[in-house]
Amino acid sequence: MWLKKLSLPLLLATLIGVFIPALLFAQQEDQLKRLKKRVAVFEFEDKTDHVYHWWTGQSAGQGMSDMLVTALVKTGNYRVFERQTLEKVMKEQQLGLSGAVTPESAAQVGKLLGVELAIVGSLTEFGYKKGEIGAAAKKIGFGLGVQSTSATVAADVRFISTTTGEILFAESVRKEESKKGLSVDTREISFANQNKFDESIVGKATRAVIDDIVKLMGQKVENIPWSAKVIKGNGTVFINVGAEAGVQVGDVFVVYRKGEELIDPDTGISLGAVESKIGTIVVANNNIGNGKASQCTVKEGSGFQKNDVVRIK
Repeated sequence: MWLKKLSLPLLLATLIGVFIPALLFAQQEDQLKRLKKRVAVFEFEDKTDHVYHWWTGQSAGQGMSDMLVTALVKTGNYRVFERQTLEKVMKEQQLGLSGAVTPESAAQVGKLLGVELAIVGSLTEFGYKKGEIGAAAKKIGFGLGVQSTSATVAADVRFISTTTGEILFAESVRKEESKKGLSVDTREISFANQNKFDESIVGKATRAVIDDIVKLMGQKVENIPWSAKVIKGNGTVFINVGAEAGVQVGDVFVVYRKGEELIDPDTGISLGAVESKIGTIVVANNNIGNGKASQCTVKEGSGFQKNDVVRIK
């Protein structure tokens, strides 16, 4: 009944006021779900006795970080930079060459690569323990007891904002797998191939740790804002994300320029920077460089420059 009492202009204004914001919100929610955040996974520091090696000859720390990269890529939710790419940048910038990766060096490399999140980890436990549980068997005359072998894998993981260098959250993940039988001998310290590793109890414990880290990512990463950067801004604007990162033709983004970085005088940690809005762009072609970049038209504003920050509208 209330619709009849409203004049046509007022009715149109009311409908626009209700439905347009709802439509924009739905589009933004779609972008948030679709756009892939960029993640850098650094080599895990091996704090164990360094006895165990992967089938590729890698150390356990290298092997675990590579497994995490593969697991994150398989989710389809992230763009992940591999250890070799990070090592190349660190070597070029002379970062972390004399010790473990720090939150500051991880953030610096992450900024150079344009990622939002850096993952740094350390392997704290990795190995087997063997015991016997055959007392009952010995009492009835058998000389062989049932053996039990267990494997434990544990890692400390830190998730670092590349914007500030701050540790956003940190977790310790520990998993144990065991096997029992009259003859148990799975205490391999090297593995012929991936199948042998996957079948071993230490392989199963390692996989369980990796799976837990991926779950943690899914729970925590939603609070990390998505961003990209302008590659070229003269005339047509090119940005460093495309179809590979979930960008679609017609996506609207807002471009900002960072001002002076604000550094906490006590901690030396970046507190961010004052940003000014440059304008708005619309994706016209999301398949530049096989989907690694996009070509955009300018909807509003001017003076777009390389390294300007691109965010969801």
